[in-house]
Amino acid sequence: DDGFQVEQSADNFITTIPWGLELCRRVGLADQLVRTNPAYRRTYVVHRGRLHLLPDGFLMMAPTRLWPLAVTNILTPLGKIRAAAEYFIPPRRDEADESMAGFVRRRLGREAYQRLVEPLVGAVYAADMEKLSVLATLPRFRDMEREHGSLVRAMRRQIKSRRANRATEESGARYSMFVTLRDGLSSLIDAVVSRLPAGAIRLNAPVGRIERRGDEWIVYVEGAGPADSTAEGPYQALILATPSSESARLLRPIDTALADRLASITHSGTAIVSLGYDCGQIGHRLNGMGAVVPAVERSPILAVSFSSRKYPHRTPEGKELFRVFVGGARQPELAEMDDGRLLPLVRDELARLLRIRGGPCFERLARWPATMPQYHVGHRELVGEIEARAGSLPNLQLAGNAYHGVGIPDCIHGGELAAERAVAKLPKAP
Repeated sequence: DDGFQVEQSADNFITTIPWGLELCRRVGLADQLVRTNPAYRRTYVVHRGRLHLLPDGFLMMAPTRLWPLAVTNILTPLGKIRAAAEYFIPPRRDEADESMAGFVRRRLGREAYQRLVEPLVGAVYAADMEKLSVLATLPRFRDMEREHGSLVRAMRRQIKSRRANRATEESGARYSMFVTLRDGLSSLIDAVVSRLPAGAIRLNAPVGRIERRGDEWIVYVEGAGPADSTAEGPYQALILATPSSESARLLRPIDTALADRLASITHSGTAIVSLGYDCGQIGHRLNGMGAVVPAVERSPILAVSFSSRKYPHRTPEGKELFRVFVGGARQPELAEMDDGRLLPLVRDELARLLRIRGGPCFERLARWPATMPQYHVGHRELVGEIEARAGSLPNLQLAGNAYHGVGIPDCIHGGELAAERAVAKLPKAP
């Protein structure tokens, strides 16, 4: 569109877990992988209405270097002292889950939580940090606390053993660990589809209900009218890779208890506004890949990605592209605001933060209502109950982003495991 390459949902995936990279290689896209621009692997945080670079080496919720934390103007002197004191805070030894907010305040203090961690982690999960489970989202930080007694101590030891990764040159998200595809992430879907047998995928075929008949399943595909549906099957295995709320609806006539547990996983929604400008319109240096906005700033946006700095091939020469995120669990009403109010609100806030003069030359709005599952405290136990209950039904498998991770590699892995379990349970040929 006008020379801009716009991702309307996820724009990259992490490589520290292998399943995204492996799938790209299997479908012949290894040579299309693009890493983030190393010149801009930094993150801004909004503080008192202005953009400030995060302290070098501050990774998600822990500093790897104390000096950048000591000289940042994002924290007050008392906030810095409290964050540095994390080194001496006794670790929690039990295995009980806790909220992300509670964990970070306990380790780093209220100010570091509000100004640094809440905007970084909250933007990733579009979540309420007072409810977000640390064990279901970032369990490695609890492991660090338990094994090393301190996040600071653990991070410093890890960095010393991985100097080749140049980890101290980044802040916020580990941008060097993310990749995208040159023609956009939809090219991964297209490549997978092209390798499937004809007729393996049916579009515009909504499933109205499912029915269990002994050890087999019947699927009712809706037609043109509300009473017009077609029974298909029987099938010896059924994989539901739908949102957990939709899985709950389909399974309620079959197992009410399972449906209730699935329905208890709530979801937040977001809106993504993509805006293109001439470089000359922008007064800010844009010396990073994006900015996150703390809740205490009371801004209408959660975060903004500097897409043209992150992946330069996505814009025509002389242009900048931004993706602005709105809504989430923090401000759900904004994600539902009508276009005529939302777009000017986002444009004005971005112009204020980045000193932009004039309007955009490109604009696109994508809405994702109730699509981000909320991993609340106790999520791992809830998923265990769901999987145990589903396991009592004949070859029913669940997949999707509601269970074991919201990222692209996690969803790929979950789908592959579900397929493997389903095939393993099929009757053996005589």
